[in-house]
Amino acid sequence: MDTFGSILDQLSLSTLRYHWQTVLTSTVIFAIIYEISRIFSPVLFPKTFQFFKGYNGPNWHVHVVSTIHCLVVVTGSFFIFADNTLDQDRVNGYVRWAADIYSISCGYFLWDTIIAIYFYKYQGISMVLHGIVSFSVFIFSFRPFINYYGAIFLMYELSTIFLNFHWFMDKLGWTGSIIQLVNGVILLLTFFFARIVFGTYMSYQMWSDIYAVKDDVPWRYWIVYGGGNFITTCLNIWWFSQMITMLRKRFPAKETAKHK
Repeated sequence: MDTFGSILDQLSLSTLRYHWQTVLTSTVIFAIIYEISRIFSPVLFPKTFQFFKGYNGPNWHVHVVSTIHCLVVVTGSFFIFADNTLDQDRVNGYVRWAADIYSISCGYFLWDTIIAIYFYKYQGISMVLHGIVSFSVFIFSFRPFINYYGAIFLMYELSTIFLNFHWFMDKLGWTGSIIQLVNGVILLLTFFFARIVFGTYMSYQMWSDIYAVKDDVPWRYWIVYGGGNFITTCLNIWWFSQMITMLRKRFPAKETAKHK
């Protein structure tokens, strides 16, 4: 274990020695949740699954795992932002329980990368890269690094919950229903405020704090977090515009609906 700890120190992942078990355990747990969904979802939703072909079934189970991950880490992110210890040292601060939450996301994105590779034919290279980049962002937090601001990325998943709900409703035949409309409005609001407003503001705060200790930050962290944060911000704006377009198609204006 001393040798393992020395290797982690050389990789600037010192605190991972306390959390690698959680990373691997969460990876296994998410794989088990996938299998549980594979067994029980067809029983709970037989009318939906009887029409599923090819990747539709696995895609459902992937969405189930994603939703559970989001619910867990979003809840954890609120507690991270409220932690006084991390708030006092937002760049290099470390709290073990908060790092455990990041470990869960690490495990999830490790599983997600494996799934993306396995279903490469359907998910494509973009999802493989998404899994790798997301895993890298959280694994580098074990330096420790921005354990306070890491909750920003967890908070992004708040909108993913409602995006997954929207996807499930389509598969359940609830497209265009009132409940999907309500969910769509909540989706737009959470996406806009969690990712664009709050995310952009907190990203500015994060980089201001990082710049203040720039001499202590390795170049690879600037690349991974800088590139990831910039790309994510651009994608958030793009995805938001696409969501508005999607909802307009699902719920046309009254005048258009009457004309039809």
